[in-house]
Amino acid sequence: MSYTIEQIADALGATALGDVSVTVAGVSEPADATARDLALAMKPEYAQTLSQGAARAALVWDGADWQALGLEAAIVAPRPRYVMSGLSTLFDPGQGWDDGIHPSAVIHDTASLGDNVSVGPLAVICAGAQIGAGSVIGPQSFVGTSAVLGEKAFLREGARIGARVVIGDRFIAQPNAVVGSDGFSYVTPDVSGVERARQSLGDQGEIAAQSYVRIQSLGSVRIGDDVEVGAHASLDRGTIRDTVIGDRTKIDNLVQVGHNCVIGTDCLLCGLVGLAGSVKVGNNVVLAGQVGVADNIFIGDNVIAGGGTKLLSNVPAGRVMLGYPAMKMDTQMEVYKYLRRIKRLFADVADLKKAVSKPDQSD
Repeated sequence: MSYTIEQIADALGATALGDVSVTVAGVSEPADATARDLALAMKPEYAQTLSQGAARAALVWDGADWQALGLEAAIVAPRPRYVMSGLSTLFDPGQGWDDGIHPSAVIHDTASLGDNVSVGPLAVICAGAQIGAGSVIGPQSFVGTSAVLGEKAFLREGARIGARVVIGDRFIAQPNAVVGSDGFSYVTPDVSGVERARQSLGDQGEIAAQSYVRIQSLGSVRIGDDVEVGAHASLDRGTIRDTVIGDRTKIDNLVQVGHNCVIGTDCLLCGLVGLAGSVKVGNNVVLAGQVGVADNIFIGDNVIAGGGTKLLSNVPAGRVMLGYPAMKMDTQMEVYKYLRRIKRLFADVADLKKAVSKPDQSD
């Protein structure tokens, strides 16, 4: 798999300079690049190590003096990191799986597979499932009863799609992702201590031992187009209504989306994010790593929550939040500054107390 600099630039919508017939067969960091690699010198600091490698061509920033860097050819883009998407697609060697239906796969007679669907070893596709054209069902993956996958779905090893889940086109599930697990829904015969504590903000009242009874998850999960779900992430089905994930939303590894959640379009949920049940998330929302979201709250469009933030109440559109409990980021940073001064403040107060309690003899 090799391309000329001209072919790569055309595919990326970028500009090719120099000897555009130079051929490369891979991409590499500048210091490790061979003569057959395209070096990724997208910033001046990256280009400083070009001399340590043997690259003849590189992806460089707009305005770079590529000839002074000793290159024979260059690809220039106004936003090099953006064209990395297309570049990485060109050189992606894939997982090395065979095409077609593996003989060890178990596919129910009533399942429907579109054209050019591949099914890997030990995969299971249940009754009434529909798999769109060009999809890849990886080894040991599972597609439940009456589940629907759109065109060009890609399930990595061990991905699980539950019964009656409906997913749009170009869906990607990383290894061991689970879509359609049951919600964490339980109830006690009488009002529980948890319910009392929530109402009173701390007082459980008279505590009586009770057992929790399961509430079945009758809803499902509906996912739009171009959604990706990371490894070991879990998307719970709804209790009555469906859990919903909007178009182009990306969900990272180890993310938990609780039952009945509704997430908008073009959202990013980073690693270890946890959404309790019935959370509504607007469009273009970014929740950084380890963000926690309390149940039954709303997060408006274009909200950004920094790493480790705990959202306990509704967040208006456009806010940038940080901390526990979450505050506007500028307010939280001001609070942090005051926290660092507390030790000095106590020392100053102690000095003042001494001055007041033991006045000078001349006073």
